[in-house]
Amino acid sequence: MNPLYIIYIHLVINNMIQLIVSVSLFILSYTVYNMNTSFCRILILIALFTTENTPLNLACMAVECYIAVCLPLHHNRICTVRKTRILIGLIWIITMFSVLPDLFVTLATEPITFFNSKVFCLRETVFPNPHLIKKRDVMNPVYLITVGLVIVYTYFKIEFAAKSTNKDARKARNTILLHGVQLMLCMGTYIMPTLRHMTRKHFPKHFTDASFAGYIVVQILP
Repeated sequence: MNPLYIIYIHLVINNMIQLIVSVSLFILSYTVYNMNTSFCRILILIALFTTENTPLNLACMAVECYIAVCLPLHHNRICTVRKTRILIGLIWIITMFSVLPDLFVTLATEPITFFNSKVFCLRETVFPNPHLIKKRDVMNPVYLITVGLVIVYTYFKIEFAAKSTNKDARKARNTILLHGVQLMLCMGTYIMPTLRHMTRKHFPKHFTDASFAGYIVVQILP
C-alpha cells in the first residue's frame, strides 16, 4: 500500500470523527446550552485530539509529496509502510503531549463539585486553569509556524521541480497548494480562542453567533 494512502485514510477517519463530535457539540450547545462538565470534557478532548491531528497530517502528506518529486530515488527507502505507521503514532504522541496536560491539571486543581456542575461547553470552561491558557497561547504559535514552514518549503521545492520535470511534479505541486489552503483554514483553530475571548469581552451579545461562524470556517470548510 502507498504510504500516502495510509496517511490519507488516517486523515479521513480523523476528520470524520472531528466533524461528528464538533457537530454534536454545537447542536448540544444550541439546544441544551449548559451541560454536565464531565460529559462536555470528554467531547472536548476528542475534538481537540482530532483537530490538532489535522494540520500535522497535512504537513506529513506534503513532505511525502516532496520526497516523491524531489528525491524519487530515495522515496521507496524513506517512505515505507512501517515508517508511515510510526509517523502516525508520533502524530498522536505529539497531540497527547499537547492535550492531556489540560485534563491532568484540571483533575488535580479543581474541586469535586466542579465535575458535577453544568457549563456552556467550551475548552475554556471545562479546562479553566489560567496556566493551561498560557500553555495554549505558547504552543499554538509553535504549531502555526512549524507546520506553516513545512507547507511553504515543500510547495516551493516542488514548484521549482515542476518547471523542469514532468506532469507528475505539477500534479504534486497542485496537491501541496490544496493542502496549503486546507492548512490555512485549519490554522484558524489556533487563533480561535483569542478571537473568542475578544468577542466575549467586547461583543458579548454576538458571542454565540461568532462561535458558530468560527466553527464553519475552522471545522467545516477545511
